[in-house]
Order: sequence, then structure tokens, then C-alpha cells
Amino acid sequence: MNNIAKKVKNQLKIIQNKTAKIINEEELERKLYNSIKNKKPLRVKLGIDPTASDIHLGFTLVLKKLKDFQNLNHKIFLIIGDFTAKIGDPSGRNNARPPLSDREIKNNMKTYLQQVFKILNKNKTEIKYNSEWLAKLTLKEILTILSKITIQKITEREDFKKRINENNPVFLHEIIYPLLQAYDSVYLRADIELGGLDQELNCLMGRELQVKFGQEPQVVILMPLLIGLDGKYKMSKSRGNYIGINETPDEIFGKTMSIPDNLIENWLKLATDLPEKEIKRILKLHPMEAKKRLAYEIVKIYHNKELALKALKKFEQTFQKKDYQDLAKELTLSDYHKNLTLIDLLCQLNLVKSKSEARRLIEQGAIEINNTKIFLNDVWVLNNNLKSGDIIRIGKKNFYRIKIEK
Repeated sequence: MNNIAKKVKNQLKIIQNKTAKIINEEELERKLYNSIKNKKPLRVKLGIDPTASDIHLGFTLVLKKLKDFQNLNHKIFLIIGDFTAKIGDPSGRNNARPPLSDREIKNNMKTYLQQVFKILNKNKTEIKYNSEWLAKLTLKEILTILSKITIQKITEREDFKKRINENNPVFLHEIIYPLLQAYDSVYLRADIELGGLDQELNCLMGRELQVKFGQEPQVVILMPLLIGLDGKYKMSKSRGNYIGINETPDEIFGKTMSIPDNLIENWLKLATDLPEKEIKRILKLHPMEAKKRLAYEIVKIYHNKELALKALKKFEQTFQKKDYQDLAKELTLSDYHKNLTLIDLLCQLNLVKSKSEARRLIEQGAIEINNTKIFLNDVWVLNNNLKSGDIIRIGKKNFYRIKIEK
């Protein structure tokens, strides 16, 4: 094996690590060989539509893969879709996205750029805004792009097909979104495009459009999708089941501890930088201890070791030792008498919207007083047992310290 072949093999090993799909590996190997032989770095593209202010853990998987290419000295393009964000990616949607204003996009872009450089090397990242070329397209140029792909090709996508079959509207601006995103690859002459598994059709459209414009098609590298906090769906901002990398150490730690036990292995492999041997060792621990290590590692990545250790200690003090005083919000109870029911108490403190909601929470076992679950009905009387300083807990994260006003 010659020196170039060895370098190709080494780069392939790094690139393949943690990826879900590569389309296709033979092309990638050839591109790497030519890159090394001709000392010409590959042009690697990742597009981001700034539709919200947070970057979540799921999206870091593709950012870390972009960092791998950066470390291999390839040319990295981070495409901010300030133009395409006005349309909105229809992938996986059952309705059209609401349009974003220029101000919303601008504000989101600022926070995006602050966050991506927690992972990427700023000095080795070329930032591009696709409005630089898309906003300048003439009607003739747009029609030329649209003439390259058939309507049948676009509407064979499962998301569009499903909406059409269910008689949900599909708007024309949504149909051209994949083409505009694909044109980014044409404009940049991208060698490689990165994305999540849910972006496969958009990335493949880039390959197809490049061929139609007489270019060599890009290789598509897709990363797995991290399951969100709910344990059911991919982590996404629209579902609210995500952890933002800009959240506080305590928030990141606490949210990580809330994931179902069956996600621990997947999160250890995808959301941390731990070696496989260490992951196997952690998985032998009790789920609570494994999750604590997972949460510690994630906080360490996006903050630092010291803050991760503080978050760990605070969690142990608060949740394992059940000392909720520091978390509890003080509420004043002014009308306290011996015939006060638990439902009346919750209503008086404005902790529920109605007596029926209070009753439902009690029946679900969602109410604790001083670390004791309350499964009692409407006629239960608090008598004189409640005192100032007592802690009421509703659900997992809402704590209230009672102050009785006499």
C-alpha cells in the first residue's frame, strides 16, 4: 500500500465513524485519493436554516462530522440559509412552515454563529449566506433551475405525497425549496454535503442538480438522528424535546437525567466523545449512575469540566438527597384553616387553573409534599399539619416553598 492509499484509508476511517449513510463510499474514496494526490482540499458543505435561536444536541452530530473534515484540512463551508429560511424546509412536515421575518432570521443567525464555534474552528470555517447568490437570481435563471427537475420527482417525496393523499395543501414555494437548497451545492461546486438522515432527499437533489449543470456530483454523508427527551421522536426544536447547547450547565444536566433509560447507550455513543471501551464500562453501571456520567460528559463538552462537576454535585444534593430548598419558589398562603383541602390549597396558591386539574394531578401522583407523594381525594383535610417552609412539588421540576401568613 503506497503512502497516498494509507492516507486515504486513515481519512476514511475518521469520516465513517458514527455516520449513518454515505452515498457513495467509492466516490468518496476516489475524491479523497485525488485530493491527497493533487494536494487540493475537498469542498465540504453543511447548510443551516436559522429557524430558531438554539442549536440542539441532535444537530451537533453533523457539526462534529464537519469538524472531522476540518481537522483533515479540507475546506469547510457553513451555509447559513438566510434566504431558504424564508421558505422553510418541508422535510417531514405535514403542513407549511410559518414564514420568518428578516429580523427573526438575523437574530437567530447571531446566536447560531456563537454556538457553532463551540465545536468548529472559527479560523478554518468559511461562512456563506445563500442570499448572496439566491437573492440575485433572475427569473430566467430561476426558470432554468426549475427546468432541470420534474414535478413528479419532487412530489414522490413521502412528506409531499402524504400531504397530497390527506388533502393537506402543498404550496409552490415549498416545492422549490429542495431545488434552491440544491443550487447551493451547484454554486459552491461542493464535493461533499453533510446532513442528518432526514435530509437525504434534499442532499440527493444537490447531487442530481450538479449533474444537470455538468458538475461532478457531491458525495452525501448522513448522520444518525438523536432521539429526543421524550424517547419517541428525533430531537427537534419544533417538538420541544431538545437540549440546547447554550443552556446552562444545570439545565443540560437535569434534562439529560430525564431521558428514558433505553436511550443511555445511544446518547453515550452519539452525544459524547467517549471511547467505546469506556462506554461499555459505563453501561455496566446502574442506569442512574450511567446517566449522571452521560450528563457530566455533555456539560463538559459545551461548558467545561469545573461547571460539569458543579452541576453533578448540585443534582446529587438536590434530587438524590431531596433537598429542594434552593430550587423552590416561595408562595404565601394567607387563608389557611383546618378544613382546607389539598385541592383548595393548590387553587389558592394558583398552582392549577381549576379544581379538575388539581384533582387530575393528585390522581396521577404528580403532587408531593415534603418528598411524600399524595394520592388523596377532594375530602382530604390538611388539618394543621402544613407549616411554613414545607415544600410542594408538582411534576418533576416545579417546587414551591410555603409561607403561611398569620
